Amino acid sequence: MIEELRRDRNLPDAALRKLIECADYDEGLFHHADEVRREYYGTDVYIRGLIELTNYCKNDCYYCGIRRSNAQAVRYRLNKEDILECCREGYALGFRTFVLQGGEDGFYTDKIVCDIVSAIRENYPDCAITLSLGEKNRESYLAFFEAGADRYLLRHETADEEHYQKLHPSAQKLSVRKQCLWDLKKIGYQVGSGFMVGSPYQTTENLIADLRFLQELMPAMIGIGPFIPHHQTPFATCAGGTLALSLRMVAILRLMFPYALIPATTALGTIHPQGRELGLKAGANVVMPNLSPVKVRKLYELYDNKICTGEESAECRGCLERRVASAGYRIVTARGDVACKSRREG
Repeated sequence: MIEELRRDRNLPDAALRKLIECADYDEGLFHHADEVRREYYGTDVYIRGLIELTNYCKNDCYYCGIRRSNAQAVRYRLNKEDILECCREGYALGFRTFVLQGGEDGFYTDKIVCDIVSAIRENYPDCAITLSLGEKNRESYLAFFEAGADRYLLRHETADEEHYQKLHPSAQKLSVRKQCLWDLKKIGYQVGSGFMVGSPYQTTENLIADLRFLQELMPAMIGIGPFIPHHQTPFATCAGGTLALSLRMVAILRLMFPYALIPATTALGTIHPQGRELGLKAGANVVMPNLSPVKVRKLYELYDNKICTGEESAECRGCLERRVASAGYRIVTARGDVACKSRREG
């Protein structure tokens, strides 16, 4: 069954259910996933410099620590100079991709975002610029692209409409999020999407729906991670996603999307001391150390107990390099673009 998934990049729903629900297949899954990632990317692991520019957000997602209704959150915004300083520090440390991530904050108008993106592009023409700023209209996405942004990350979180509404207020629509992803693709971005593993009310059918949606979208990047509750949200007492299921889904994704850039997320490292290393061994090939100023890192708290909030950028970079090497891989400073889909055929 695993060999069939590797060969065809697809399985019937019933077979996917077996792989998702049964631990008996894990050893084979991880073995084949690692072989495929080495076939496409060797032992290279790409680093993305994460800059969390604001924790203000107009949305009220039930699982998120920076949701609008969390009156206890201490809010902050980085200005253009703050962001460029993060880039300067990151560039000196070897980062060639910068990821500007934040809540959906109306303070950052199209003009402000374009000005920031243009400045980064002018100062670091050899770098990739990734945005992760939530749902926007097509005109905004186009403006950011024309200003110099290359990539856009927008996790769909769950592809099942009923499940989506259990995780969000009624004003937030899965159809809108999906349309944003299609708009981004049509404009020409390298698009990243993904989903939570083990979120409240999630079923195996929901996870299969996530895989089917990704087969339609064919994103360049796929980011998944375990759901971790935040104590100031409606889901504070819910159980979190497990390491086992998260790693299993990483491996399945690698076999279904061999060319994709798949991060070993901070959330994996939060639920297990070796979570990111295990993610790499299950098929991931990206890590995203934090370049944000240390003074604001604890404030960008999407979930509880997030790791690496007190480290300087150089410390975080050095620590990750050692961890990645201990897992049998190596950090590279290239932009890390998507592998050619036909590499297998030469």
